[in-house]
Amino acid sequence: MPHIIDNPWRGAGIGTPLPSAIADSVARLLQRCPAHEETPLRFSPELAGRVGVASVAIKDERNRMGLGSFKALGAAYAIAREAQDSDPDNLTSALAGQTFVTASAGNHGLSVAVGARVFGARAVIFLSDTVPEAFANRLRDLDADVVRSGKDYEASMTAAAEDAEANGWTLLSDSSWPDYTRLPMLVMEGYVQLADEAARQMPAPPTHIFLQAGVGGLACAVAAHARTIWGDAPQIIVVEPEAAPALQKSIRAGRVVDTTGRASSMGRLDCKTPSWVALNGLARDADQFMTISEEEAESILPLLAKLDLETTPSGGAGLAGLLTGPPLGSDARVLTILSEGPENG
Repeated sequence: MPHIIDNPWRGAGIGTPLPSAIADSVARLLQRCPAHEETPLRFSPELAGRVGVASVAIKDERNRMGLGSFKALGAAYAIAREAQDSDPDNLTSALAGQTFVTASAGNHGLSVAVGARVFGARAVIFLSDTVPEAFANRLRDLDADVVRSGKDYEASMTAAAEDAEANGWTLLSDSSWPDYTRLPMLVMEGYVQLADEAARQMPAPPTHIFLQAGVGGLACAVAAHARTIWGDAPQIIVVEPEAAPALQKSIRAGRVVDTTGRASSMGRLDCKTPSWVALNGLARDADQFMTISEEEAESILPLLAKLDLETTPSGGAGLAGLLTGPPLGSDARVLTILSEGPENG
């Protein structure tokens, strides 16, 4: 059974800065992107019946902009904003000569690589030893330079930040800390697009929203937009791996807490330190924080595949929280996110 805590900071929060919840600027910029189109909201009567609720809505991000993940809306959008600010009349060459560097455990690196290539920049992606070589090759196919460094994501991020400082490159992380917020906030702003789409696609407001989290950027962006659109009514539940409860422990402490532990099969969510901005936003907007085990995350994958919702343990973690958590009631209308496709595993 998942471990769940109530958020003692709900409504008040623990500090600033806070994320943007406005989708207008994202939508305007995406209109200039030929690969952009709205992703579907799928309803699953089978899952609704299984957990005894009125409906389960699933925002399906598996084909977002051809990258297979919601992350296509993040770093690529941040780079697009940089290009627009630099030379709005010549976007495809606006960032020529500039290098963006990041560490990645998965799809964030793809988004940086695509954004850099589209807008004339160079991408350097740091990968830890645990990231499969097949993913490294996907990055190289997008013209990114790949550097192997560190035994885990945190170590590769440290190496990326050091190289950015040494070479005058632009660090583009999907996490944030007290002296590094502007670009991560743009990454999170990009994610508001999927929240805005889901809000327009829902026939009625949800009563419960399950959001998987690593550093917390996606969960923070969706929660902030949900509060803007639907107010206090939806119960927002943040789902993390039991092996990486960075947000839950930080909420208990009222500050950013570094966690340690074994690696998780929920690789994209296996982040031991939360984003500072994301923690601030979720402290204000989330109602509960839940951790799920490796077994709970993996046990639902055959069922999801049978329902044409095939994904990874990371991509289905929000649904795992719903399916393995306590009952919600027969009137509940649930919104979840299928954040990536199986090919990203």
